[in-house]
Amino acid sequence: MKIGLPKEIKDNEYRVGLTPAGVQALSHAGHDVFVQKTAGEGSGFSDEQYIKAGGKLLDTADEVWQTGDMIVKVKEPIAPEYPRMRENQVLFTYLHLAPELELTKQMMERNVTGVAYETITSNGRLPLLTPMSEVAGRMSVQVGATYLEKMNGGRGILLGGVPGVPAANVVIIGGGIVGTEAAKMAVGLGAKVTIIDRNLDRLRQLDDIFLSKVQTLASSRYAIEEAISHADLVIGAVLVVGAAAPKLVTRDMLHLIPQGAVLVDVAVDQGGCFETTHATTHSNPTYYEEGVLHYCVANMPGAVPRTSTFALTNATLPYALDLANKGFEQAIKDDPGLCEGVNTYAGKCTYEAVAASQNIEYTPLGSLIDLKAVAA
Repeated sequence: MKIGLPKEIKDNEYRVGLTPAGVQALSHAGHDVFVQKTAGEGSGFSDEQYIKAGGKLLDTADEVWQTGDMIVKVKEPIAPEYPRMRENQVLFTYLHLAPELELTKQMMERNVTGVAYETITSNGRLPLLTPMSEVAGRMSVQVGATYLEKMNGGRGILLGGVPGVPAANVVIIGGGIVGTEAAKMAVGLGAKVTIIDRNLDRLRQLDDIFLSKVQTLASSRYAIEEAISHADLVIGAVLVVGAAAPKLVTRDMLHLIPQGAVLVDVAVDQGGCFETTHATTHSNPTYYEEGVLHYCVANMPGAVPRTSTFALTNATLPYALDLANKGFEQAIKDDPGLCEGVNTYAGKCTYEAVAASQNIEYTPLGSLIDLKAVAA
């Protein structure tokens, strides 16, 4: 198979879809990997490393997209990349289609096979979302602490306080991977941490994990309002797989939050879990709504690309090898979890949560491909 590795063009996105080790693994398996020049530079990988690993350099993104039967990326295509997508091409990347109707339409019109990292499953888990959730969860506290500083627009509060002065109140909405990693960082810095989740079993687990060093609350509008009313930092860490995130903090609730507090919405890729969320970039990361500072960067892990690229490709490479070695149809027949990653195919939306979020027609993948091997 011919595999294309283009350079990411989203604002301040320095990650890359394959490390030189990944290129070597695919090359040794008999595939041709075409790498856009300087694609790995932001993550600390030189063109020479890719060449040594067996990659073939191409000058432009157009060449890479035109050559590759499968394109391996990190982030979803943005407008300049839409014309580069072509019929029957496999696009293997984070797609986060639920809030991106235009991208969904473009992929369907161009008959692109979209395999989304974030909806691939394994034993009930999301193995390709997990590493970036870990990075984003830990980063959410770092950036929250930074923007709480007065010169950065916040309340002027040190997250951990000092002897004789209270620590900051950190409220984390969502107790999954992002929320857990955020809590680890916040507790480690000495903050007072509250985690809100609707799953009582998960709250029990978190209580055990943190040895009662965090407060846990069962989710309700009342509980959220009470918690954020004295919060210095609120982290949105809610995920509904493949679908738009629920708006758990509404605009009217912002009046309850202290002026100069910081909201970090890690769910922004799926539309955000704050009503006042809109996606920002690393170049212009924050804005105020009702006196509350919002940080809603849609590619947070792109700020630490070397760590993020290694973490991501550790998880994605086995799936990329399966898709390349077996071909798309056989790979999804052999792996039901990989099959769950298929969001668009043959001009149709094949992921129900995306279709529901966008109010478009959903077509089960099994009606387009014989998936008997999956059922078996």
